[in-house]
Amino acid sequence: MGAGKSTLGRHLSQILDYPFFDSDRVIEEKTGADIPWIFDMEGEAGFRRREQEAIDELTRQNGIVLATGGGVVVTPENRDMLHDRGCVVYLWTPVDVQLARTRNDKNRPLLQTADPRAKLEALFAERDPLYRQVSHHVVSTASGNLKKVADDVLACLVSHRQG
Repeated sequence: MGAGKSTLGRHLSQILDYPFFDSDRVIEEKTGADIPWIFDMEGEAGFRRREQEAIDELTRQNGIVLATGGGVVVTPENRDMLHDRGCVVYLWTPVDVQLARTRNDKNRPLLQTADPRAKLEALFAERDPLYRQVSHHVVSTASGNLKKVADDVLACLVSHRQG
């Protein structure tokens, strides 16, 4: 959370002239409900089932830029689909930066807790190894410099195509 996936994804889609998809927005459009409502009504397990369906559909497309929800990697099938069907760039972001970027965001159900820092630290400890497992490249977004991060990701894409 707070890595800049959606912002960077929209920016890269313009540079590459590829359509941009945010898996969370796709889920919201299909259900007619926002993510917090889905979590409230179906729990995280229900949301993850919907997310897996969306990832399967989206990763079957070529020539797109896809931003996923932060927890997409907790589902092994998602990790496999993402890794096998595209070039995955892990946007690594330290917890302090995540906390600063998400502190006023009420649309993140997992952070609606008394101690968001502890939650982010726990999520980072759980998810970082999974992100590293699924990704082809790791790029730091800690600088907050969109142009630099985009240039780094574009270099990864070139490297991936050549590899």
